[in-house]
Amino acid sequence: MTIEILTLRGEALEAALDDLARLRIAVFRDWPYLYDGTLDYERRYLKAYRTSPGAIVVGAFDGARLVGAATGTPLEDHSEEFAVPFAGTGLPLDRIFYCAESVLLPEYRGRGLGHAFFDAREAQARALGRTHAAFCAVSRPADHPARPADYRPLDAFWMKRGYAPIPGAFARYSWKDRGEAEETAKSMQVWWKAL
Repeated sequence: MTIEILTLRGEALEAALDDLARLRIAVFRDWPYLYDGTLDYERRYLKAYRTSPGAIVVGAFDGARLVGAATGTPLEDHSEEFAVPFAGTGLPLDRIFYCAESVLLPEYRGRGLGHAFFDAREAQARALGRTHAAFCAVSRPADHPARPADYRPLDAFWMKRGYAPIPGAFARYSWKDRGEAEETAKSMQVWWKAL
């Protein structure tokens, strides 16, 4: 099967946002995010991709179906919670591009789409004159009861792309886990690389 990778802007982005919201809810429902999302929350969260002139949304399409997507924005245009861990790095926020999320349905993994997502976001970062790309990965305890026995972290993939965790740099972001009544703050390890 042929998967088409498209950068979504303008009307194409607007048309894909609800599909992106549903995709995020489906993928992030699994470990390690365990996210219990709603379309209303997603629509509010995704607003930054409509309003930030430097934002990028990259979609992976199997025919007309959105099966994966990656998002990114200049760090200063994203949620403030993600900027806090960079305070101790000495690098101004306007030098960092935030690779916010990559989501891909399980049956499409292992085909190089993750690399295509990072390639597109890193190219956007360079085009904006950014010197670093960064993202956050949720940090859950190794003995968490919901952790699948066959879970394989993505650390090796990220390191192969040149990313490394920033020691001691953790963002805190809240969402509702499956089975919880309230949102709780999650710890998210910051990773980055020089471009």
